[in-house]
Amino acid sequence: MEDRYLLSIKNVNKSFAGVQVLKDVSMDVRPGTVHSLMGENGAGKSTLMKCLFGIYKQDSGQFFLDGTEFDFTDANDALQHGVSMVHQELNQVLQRNVVDNIWLGRYPGKLGLVDDKKMRRDTEALFERLGVDVDLNRKLVDLSVSQRQMIEIAKAVSYNAQIIVLDEPTSSLTENEVDKLFEIITTLKNSGCGIIYISHKMDEIFRISDDVTIMRDGEYEGTYPVSELDMDKIIKLMVGRDLVDRFPPKTNVPGAVVAKFCNMVSEHAPRVNDISFSLRKGEILGIYGLIGARRTELLELIFGLREKRSGTIYYKDKEIDNQTPQQSIRNGFILVTEERRANGIFAMANLNSNITVANLPSYVRKVGILDLPKMKADTDRQMASLKVKGGNQKSLIYELSGGNQQKVILARWLLLEPDILLLDEPTRGIDVGAKYEIYQLIIKLAEAGKSVIMVSSEMPELLGVTDRMMVMSNGYLSDILETNATNQHEVLTLATKYL
Repeated sequence: MEDRYLLSIKNVNKSFAGVQVLKDVSMDVRPGTVHSLMGENGAGKSTLMKCLFGIYKQDSGQFFLDGTEFDFTDANDALQHGVSMVHQELNQVLQRNVVDNIWLGRYPGKLGLVDDKKMRRDTEALFERLGVDVDLNRKLVDLSVSQRQMIEIAKAVSYNAQIIVLDEPTSSLTENEVDKLFEIITTLKNSGCGIIYISHKMDEIFRISDDVTIMRDGEYEGTYPVSELDMDKIIKLMVGRDLVDRFPPKTNVPGAVVAKFCNMVSEHAPRVNDISFSLRKGEILGIYGLIGARRTELLELIFGLREKRSGTIYYKDKEIDNQTPQQSIRNGFILVTEERRANGIFAMANLNSNITVANLPSYVRKVGILDLPKMKADTDRQMASLKVKGGNQKSLIYELSGGNQQKVILARWLLLEPDILLLDEPTRGIDVGAKYEIYQLIIKLAEAGKSVIMVSSEMPELLGVTDRMMVMSNGYLSDILETNATNQHEVLTLATKYL
């Protein structure tokens, strides 16, 4: 008996600005299974799913839902026909509450008015079913990224979809929240749903998948039962080569102390509490902590994005005052933020604009005209140096994968030749091959004398890349450790010190 496929994708092609990003891609999803979709950033995974979901129109190819061909005109069309998608970058109305965000665009009516009571009852029932514990009255702007992620997943489930696409759904979740998500996925599987699961986390793939499709450079590499795969085989299929070491060799040698951060306290909650540490020239200093440790808040405080109650920064033995990001940039600091879509990229601008925007004054000629050839040359150089894939200078940045968007942001800031780099989750949502390239870049920058402060929720990468690790707990500094003399158990113990 032939397998029944809930979803079939046949020979899909898609190009942007003359660059072909999908080349005859096909895959089949069985009902009641988790079908993982893997590949390096730029492999075309998200583009394929956006064609499925009606966000992009494929150049050629077909989609079949339970044997019937379809071609959705937009995302709402897809939702109405039983296909739901949780995007890697959240699209939510932050100034509205949880209930509004769940039902936006499909408010239930009663006598010509919005039925608020029904919305609340249905949301409560949905959250109870899924085990999501969030105050329904709170605005999303006041919630953590992980809470917002769970709300978006609950919203996708609320459509009673046959196919649910989850694009990097655990990138901002705690271990407990990941366990809860996997319980939800198991429930959906048992009800006959097909789950398309996009993730770069190998342990999740082996834990949750039934089948795995692998793409490389916009092409289909193959579909396998997860039982026939191991980590080495997946990596080789994804990158086209064996990846012997997960982390590059450490070639940087930290020198003398170049900066001191003394008694740093933020003015407003969630508060950073009296944190002091030093940073050496050519050093990679990692910051680890559990959700709520306020690692991001510390970077924002240093960079002038968060108001300071007290504290002093010394750079090269001179007191400096990073009251605003502009002052921080002039002082040689840059910040790569955690949420690319919210505060990193200019989504509707091209790659040339996104890379050169922070350095525009240097391109202004005496007569006030921009030096376009120089901008183009700098963009070409940065794209080549950081191996940006999936587009050219005229491509809009939103058309690129998340990992390539991250490379563009790094390219922008490196044009300023900063001395101190504040990197908040620089490899979030990036595949194993691209991560290696970013690790190489970070180590190379440190080798050249730059100093790096790197926040990460992935302890193995901090243990593999950094020279020292600063562990935070509930806004406090727990300890600073020599990376080569510590282990995961010690770090996790310190991360819970002030909880």
